[in-house]
Order: sequence, then structure tokens, then C-alpha cells
Amino acid sequence: MANILHITASIRGAESVSTSIGTKLVEGLASNGGASVTTRDLARNDLPFVSEDRFAANLAPYAERSPEQQELATIADTLIQELKSADTIVISSPVYNFGVPATVKAWADLVARAGTTFKYTENGPVGLLEGKKAYIAAASGGTPIGSEMDFMSSWLTFFLGFLGIKDVEVVAADGIMSQDGDAKIAAAHDRAEKIAA
Repeated sequence: MANILHITASIRGAESVSTSIGTKLVEGLASNGGASVTTRDLARNDLPFVSEDRFAANLAPYAERSPEQQELATIADTLIQELKSADTIVISSPVYNFGVPATVKAWADLVARAGTTFKYTENGPVGLLEGKKAYIAAASGGTPIGSEMDFMSSWLTFFLGFLGIKDVEVVAADGIMSQDGDAKIAAAHDRAEKIAA
């Protein structure tokens, strides 16, 4: 059975446009393929920022971790396992001040682990999570997705590629604060439906 990981990041809960687009995509993909779905809500603000001790714990070999390191590394281990177990990843993210929400960056810092999700080689880093498909369900009030002002989707696409996830598709409702915002949201939902069909 296929596994879908749905990561949400908006603080707007049920009112979130990015979450609603991602949910439509996830529900369609799951119903068509009979996939199981794991949801990770980053907006709950329960992810820690990386500290010196947490960084050391994350890199320590599992068998050599102290009890304190084991506790510090538990959340990263969980997030990494969610990512590794997924065949498809859907990241629902708004644009906050031209970039990703801080919680998305915190997630990225925890799942980027040398030797586990990527490795260093003579030719530079190589991602270890190949063969996965990712979608970014994006929403912005005024920032055009894909423009030079959009550091959210470009950064997230690059980061996923760094981990080996090169097949990334963006479904966006941008400029939703404009007069035709409702039409842009509807168009993004339509596209999500067609992708999942």
C-alpha cells in the first residue's frame, strides 16, 4: 500500500487556503490509489529549533547515543521515518514574508541528516530519498508563486531535491488578496482535483 505524508504549515487552521488545496490533493490521491495518509501539522509549533546539543544528538550513531541524546533525537527520528516511509509528500505551505514559515524551516533542519537523508561524496552532497513524488500546495496573499519574490516554493523545491526528491510539482493559489482571489483559489482546487484524478 502506498503512503502519503501531508505536511501542513498554515496558522489559519480551517480557514487555510494552502491546507485546503493540499487536503483536496491528498484525499484524491488516497482514494484513487488506496493509500494511507500521515498528517504532520507544523503550525502546532511543537517542533524545536536545532541547538548545539540537539545537532550532536542527531548525528550520533544510534547505538552510541547517551540517554539524553536519545531523547533529543527522538523528534528528528520520527520526522525522518515519516519522510522515508512516504511514497508521496504533499507540503501545504503559505508564503510568509516571501519565504517558508519558520516551522517549515525547523522541520527541514531536523530531517536533513547526513548519512540518513543525504550523504557527502567527492562530487558534493547526494540525496538518499530518491523515487518519491512531492507536491507543494502553496498560497500567498500577494507574492506571485514562481516570481523572484517567491523564496518559499523555490527554496522548498531546492531543499527537497537536496534530499533526493527531484519530482516536485507546485499547485498554487497566489495573489488571493486581490479582487479575483476567489477565482484563483477555485482554479488551484480544480488543478488539484485534476492531478489526483
